[in-house]
Amino acid sequence: MRTLLPPDWPRPRGYANGIAVDAGRLVFVAGQVGWDKDGVFASDDLVDQFRQTLENTLAIMAEAGAAAEHIVRMTWYITDRDEYLARLKEFGEVYRSVIGKHYPAMACVEVSGLMEARAKIEIETTCVVADPA
Repeated sequence: MRTLLPPDWPRPRGYANGIAVDAGRLVFVAGQVGWDKDGVFASDDLVDQFRQTLENTLAIMAEAGAAAEHIVRMTWYITDRDEYLARLKEFGEVYRSVIGKHYPAMACVEVSGLMEARAKIEIETTCVVADPA
């Protein structure tokens, strides 16, 4: 896996512009929201839901033998752009505490709502687990 960064571009913060992968097993994680394994929201706080969403994503990935370092792409759907921007520092802290310092290609999109009414964030994830050498 190789991060794609044109030499004369500024370094992105908290994501990669692109990732190149030569071979491996693809793992696709459906959109996850901030509820627990029983489908219960413990909090209506955006950052709390973000943490749970990342933990849910990692739990599903583990079923395929994938870990945070195998993530190549994430798409985040949020319901409140202003709150997200106001809490970027908290988002960064939570991201690093759950995922670490691995930054895949990412997109973040504000949406008017998600299918689960209490959900404030939903994340889709794509992983590549390298073929054994």
